[in-house]
Amino acid sequence: MTPKKNLLHIITKLELGGAQQNTLYSVERHDRSKYNVFLAAGAEGLLVEDAKKIKDAKIILLPELKHPISPLWDFRCFKKLKALMKAEKIDIVHTHSSKAGILGRYAARAARVPVIIHTIHGFSFNDFQNKVKKHIFVALERGAAKFTDALIAVTSADIEKGLKRGIGKKEQYAVIHSSIDLDEFSRVYDTAKIRSGFGIAPEEKVAGMIACFKEQKDPVTFVRVAAEVLKAVPDSKFVLVGDGELRGNVEAEIERLGLSGRVILTGWKKEVAPLLSCFDALVLTSLWEGLPRVFPQAMAAKKPIVATLVDGAKEAILDGVNGFVCAPKDIKGLAEKVIYLFKNSSEAVKMGLAGSKRAGEWDVREMVPAIERVYEKVIRFKSL
Repeated sequence: MTPKKNLLHIITKLELGGAQQNTLYSVERHDRSKYNVFLAAGAEGLLVEDAKKIKDAKIILLPELKHPISPLWDFRCFKKLKALMKAEKIDIVHTHSSKAGILGRYAARAARVPVIIHTIHGFSFNDFQNKVKKHIFVALERGAAKFTDALIAVTSADIEKGLKRGIGKKEQYAVIHSSIDLDEFSRVYDTAKIRSGFGIAPEEKVAGMIACFKEQKDPVTFVRVAAEVLKAVPDSKFVLVGDGELRGNVEAEIERLGLSGRVILTGWKKEVAPLLSCFDALVLTSLWEGLPRVFPQAMAAKKPIVATLVDGAKEAILDGVNGFVCAPKDIKGLAEKVIYLFKNSSEAVKMGLAGSKRAGEWDVREMVPAIERVYEKVIRFKSL
């Protein structure tokens, strides 16, 4: 009988986001007859308690693993990760997110871990960074890719982006979508009751966004889109599900535009499916992305999508079929599409149904076996 492999996942912070939920799905669902499963992550985040509840997995929280770049903390984290890998005799390291992806892979190389895998949940560099910062991130990714056995991308767009910048070789890459529990989002919820709890009348149209309030998601643009839509459809409301460092900016913009009571901030919600069921349209104003899980979530819930055309968006949204795409920060364009959906309910329903027919591509039951097939391919190639 083949001995079990010791598998370590590493992610920077267990905040409420797609990369984090994807990682916890993997940790929870790996085949325990093949793998002893470990997870190393930063000590903070809304999903820390969820991680601790996963059965038959060893969870290691590292206060040194933080988002901001810090030579001192990063060096300490590198040393701890290297020591952990040696002590637990780790066979496979699978990193997620940019910071953990760099530190974790270099630590794995130093600890001589046989198999090194990285999932790209959207690259750390983007067109909205200054050139020096972008160059540094590209160089770090390029260097780490040289000793990475496989690069898993959640979207083909990230493979194209990586290859264009000399990050890895084509044969290193595989696309495995960041998947969801389809049953959770296709379920029927008591939308009247949920709407009532947020002061939303049955006749009001609702556009919502589910995202962390950070630069990448550009939540202030969502508020500005709401202001434009309200000029044409005054009987509508807008829901922002999430929180984060830009909350103050969001609140200030709501106040400046006189949208108090029209834009609702729910804060963090672990269970987003019931709220999503209340939307007439999902909106996402991101400046850059991999392929956000909120797209297949909306598709499974039969909701049309209005989003910015960034990275993997085109793989989920067929423009004019199950939603619309616009350029980042195109407030007028995004507003026009939301207005169209609000004023053409039958077309919105049709688009939602079109999306639901493709949602099966993101079935979580397919994701983890696909990841394990990548491990097994590398193990066979290396004769481990």
